[in-house]
Amino acid sequence: MKSRIMYIEFKAGGLIGPARIGRVSFSKSGATLYYAGKAFQSQKGSGFKSNYFDVESGDAYWISGPRKDGRDSLYPTHVETIVDADVHDEYWSKIRGLPIPARRADASE
Repeated sequence: MKSRIMYIEFKAGGLIGPARIGRVSFSKSGATLYYAGKAFQSQKGSGFKSNYFDVESGDAYWISGPRKDGRDSLYPTHVETIVDADVHDEYWSKIRGLPIPARRADASE
């Protein structure tokens, strides 16, 4: 399976939700994304301020490639994005082009 570091924001609670940077895997066809034990499928343009939904729960998500400037959310927000431990160094050095900061204790292992 192909994988890529992506920005994942939970949108079911409103326009701004908790967000993470993590490694997302793609199905062979690319129609389904997998992250943290969940499967996501595209809303194919029919979502309101979201572009994917959790196949099991139906919850809405905004999933996109991370930006070099770190402004990944759909709307400007002061909500902190958690970077998963397994992509921490690669995210900061290759995507953001910045020195690698210390890891946060709440990032997933």
